[in-house]
Amino acid sequence: MAVWDDVVGQERVTAQLAAAARDADAVVAAESAARAGGEQPPAERTGTSQMTHAWLFTGPPGAGRDTAARAFAAALQCVSPDSAGFGSSGPAPGCGFCDGCHTTLVGTHADVEIVRTDLLSIGVKETRDLVRRASLSPAGGRWQVIVLEDADRLTEGAGNVLLKAVEEPAPRTVWLLCAPSIEDVLPTIRSRCRHLTLRTPPVSAVADVLVRRDGIDPEAADRAARATQGHIDRARRLATDERARARRAAVLKLPLRVDDIGGCLKAAQELIDAASEDAKQVAEEVDAKETEELRAALGAAAGTGGRLPRGTAGAMKELQDKQKRRSTRTQRDSLDLALVDLTGFYRDVLALQVGASVPLANDEVRDSIQRIATSSTPERTLRRIEAVIACREALDRNVAPLLAVEAMTAALRAG
Repeated sequence: MAVWDDVVGQERVTAQLAAAARDADAVVAAESAARAGGEQPPAERTGTSQMTHAWLFTGPPGAGRDTAARAFAAALQCVSPDSAGFGSSGPAPGCGFCDGCHTTLVGTHADVEIVRTDLLSIGVKETRDLVRRASLSPAGGRWQVIVLEDADRLTEGAGNVLLKAVEEPAPRTVWLLCAPSIEDVLPTIRSRCRHLTLRTPPVSAVADVLVRRDGIDPEAADRAARATQGHIDRARRLATDERARARRAAVLKLPLRVDDIGGCLKAAQELIDAASEDAKQVAEEVDAKETEELRAALGAAAGTGGRLPRGTAGAMKELQDKQKRRSTRTQRDSLDLALVDLTGFYRDVLALQVGASVPLANDEVRDSIQRIATSSTPERTLRRIEAVIACREALDRNVAPLLAVEAMTAALRAG
C-alpha cells in the first residue's frame, strides 16, 4: 500500500506532493550519478522543479495535515528500485514497503524528525534543538526532514528562531510545517513556504478508510464518520473507544438540561469534570512511567531507598511542571472536543428548522434534535451556536474554564 493511500480525500494535494517527491528523487539520482563519475553535482533545485525546501500544510481539524506531511516525508526517503531515478516514467516514490518508507511511517528513520507536543506551546529551547538537527547532513544520503506537527503552537520567540533556518536552509534539508490555518504561522515564515490547503474529507471516504485500514464494522464506521463530520482521528476513536462514545452521548444531552439556572450550572460543572477526568486518565498512563524512568536515569536505585541523589531535584521539578502543562492542554482539548460535538448538535437543529436536505450528523439523537427544533427558532439556534463559539474563543484566551462554560450554558438557556 503506497504512503499516499492514508491521505484521505486529498487528491489535489497528493498529486502535488507526488510530483515534488519525483523531482526530489531525480535530484538525489543526479547527484549520485555525478559523484560516481567524478563530476560536480548539479544544482539542487531549479525554477521548474516541484520540490522546495519548506512546506506549510493547513486545513481544518481532522483533514489529515500530519498524515500528509508524514506521507511526503516517507516518499522523500523512499528507496524502492521501482521508483528511484526514473523521473516521470516510473511510479512516484512512496511505495510504503521499502525500508525508507516503513521506518519513516513508524517514526524510527534516522533522517526524519517528527515533532509533536502535548504542551500548550513550543518554546525557544526546543526550536533551537530542531534548528541544530536540521543543519546536519542526512545520514542516509537523501534528505533531512523535519515534520513540525504543531507549528501553530510556536511562541513568537520560537518562530523567530525557526525563521533563520527556513530562510537559509541547509543543503538537503526539508521543513514540513502543519497548522490549522495560514494565519496561525508568522507571516515571515509562511512567505518562505509552499502552501498546501487540505479540505475536510468526505464522510464516505473516512468511513471507507476505517473499514479498510482499521477493520471496523461498516455500519459503525459510517456512524462514526458522520458523527465527526469527516474528522479521521476522532472518527477512529469514536468507533473503537466505548468511553469516547459515552462522553459524547453525555454532551448531546446537555441542550435538554439547561431549562433553569440550576441546570445550567450543574451541566457546566459536569462538562468540566469530564474534561478533568480525561486529563487524569492520560496522566495515569504517562506520568508514572515518565517519573520512574527519570528517577532511574538520575540514579535513584532501589538500594538507595528510592531517594534522589543531591542536585537532581531540579530535573524532577522540571518534569513535574511539564506534566502539569500537559494535563492543562489535555483538559482544554477534551473540553474543546465536547464543544465541537455541541456545535454539531445545534447544526442539526438548524438544518431541521430551515428544511435543509443534508443528513444529520447526530441521527442517533434525532428525537432530542426535533424537540429543540420545534420549540425554538432558527435565530435562537444561531445565537446558541455563537455562544458555543464564544466559549471556545474564551478558552483560547485562558479564561477560567468553569466560568467560560457557565456563561455558555446560561446563553444556551436564553437562546
